[in-house]
Amino acid sequence: MKFEIDFREILNYVATKKFWVELIIMTVGMIVTACAVYYFLVPSKLIIGTISGLSIVISGICEKFFGFPLNVSTVILVINAILLILAYILIDKEFGIKTVYTALILGPLIGVLEKYLPYENFISTTSEIPSIMGDLWLDLCCFVLLLSLAQAVLFKINASTGGLDILAKIVNKYLHFDIGTSVSVAGWIICCTAFMINDARLVIIGLIGTWINGLVVDYFTASFNRRKKVSIISNQHEEIRQFIVNDISRGVTIYNVKGGYSGEDKVKLEVLLSTDEFSDLMKFINENEINAFITAGNVSEVYGLWGDKNRRKSISK
Repeated sequence: MKFEIDFREILNYVATKKFWVELIIMTVGMIVTACAVYYFLVPSKLIIGTISGLSIVISGICEKFFGFPLNVSTVILVINAILLILAYILIDKEFGIKTVYTALILGPLIGVLEKYLPYENFISTTSEIPSIMGDLWLDLCCFVLLLSLAQAVLFKINASTGGLDILAKIVNKYLHFDIGTSVSVAGWIICCTAFMINDARLVIIGLIGTWINGLVVDYFTASFNRRKKVSIISNQHEEIRQFIVNDISRGVTIYNVKGGYSGEDKVKLEVLLSTDEFSDLMKFINENEINAFITAGNVSEVYGLWGDKNRRKSISK
């Protein structure tokens, strides 16, 4: 009976608009990831602290020590398949199911690029090093920007590019280590395996790239999650409160405060809003010529009821 219920839940989820929107987002995100890996890592054999980087090392070892080539896309597919089993068992189902899709299509996407748009077509025959941009540092910058953007977008919808993200989630859940620390340490270990196929210069570039990747992911994630913490003091606070609750569908906290200069008793409203909602609020205040003192600051992390508009509406009723 349990499997029947789970199956119905999956079918109901697939029938929603949210599922198809997220499917498109995940697909585009993984296409960007595949291009970043294949065109900016594979040619120069730059090893960044990711499963893709580890796959390049394994492929290079097979060719260098055993004399047979092994496609990077095949190695990625095998490693991700193993990690996905762990993700579904050890992490929540939504994350596991979404990551199954994103991780399993990465290898085939790179395979398509290998077959139909090989990077050799874009490298100059006069280039001293096999690099799309003609410079390892430019390749590194392009890779980090593309991968970090894709990772941040996928994290926002509770998905990931697979691989190292899965290991970090497992470590965070069961050992309670910070995810950023887990990703960095694992990434540096993977980078160090590159000594087997690359010289020290390339390994050091990879270590720097892994560190920059973490910083850029944090930046993009904070930008996508940024909200406005708004404080409002006004004699027309009830009109503002009604607009926030009924028109924007946000909760608002009310404080009784005392003016330090005037000594008058006042009411302060405090609310968390998205950028668009903050614009709507300011438009309402300006159009209705409401006299108010307003301060607003950025908040990058919000948890709990704030993000679920359906639950908020049901509670307000």
